[in-house]
Amino acid sequence: ELLDTLDSCGFTDNTVVVFVSDHGDMLGERGLWYKMNFFEGAARIPLSIAAPGKFRPRNVSMPATAMDVLPTLLELAGIDESQLAMPLDGQSLVSAAKGDEQADRMVASEYMAEGSVSPMLMLRQGPWKFVYCAADPMQLFNLESDSLELNNLADKAEHLETVQHFVDTMNSRWNLDVLDDDIRENQQRRIVCYEALRQGRYTHWDYQPVQDA
Repeated sequence: ELLDTLDSCGFTDNTVVVFVSDHGDMLGERGLWYKMNFFEGAARIPLSIAAPGKFRPRNVSMPATAMDVLPTLLELAGIDESQLAMPLDGQSLVSAAKGDEQADRMVASEYMAEGSVSPMLMLRQGPWKFVYCAADPMQLFNLESDSLELNNLADKAEHLETVQHFVDTMNSRWNLDVLDDDIRENQQRRIVCYEALRQGRYTHWDYQPVQDA
């Protein structure tokens, strides 16, 4: 319906369309529901970009993240990213969409919400997926040979060098002790706010218009 509307308004040839989601859902696979983990069912999301006249339809196998959507749209709109007030964590996917993929590109993801007792981190590069949480054993999967992520290679002697590569990258990207302290302090502040909001007339944590939402 959206594409038909663009077409009927004469905007088909000059409108960029992006189809994306924020996370997947395990839907009972492996006995898991919702997201809250880095298995492909929860972490892998659709990302399709149509930009008339910019590039031809093709499949891009290079790892990407939702953080790449904004810099991609900026480049397609002709906006210089350096003019922004703050640097962006993602990178534009325009060159990859044109065929110039970075085979060794590494992307990162974090999860620090309900269901976790310690920061959960994921690094993805080439066929490899590395998952770290201080409360759990490390995980290393080769998605090319093990697409169902059933064979954890993190404790295999022949993959120690690969694990160390990801551990070194992780430590250079995150200060885990500081991150954990920041999260717990933030939680304590929100607990205080929540308890205060429960006094007298209850005010919802999230803003919700009382009419015409």
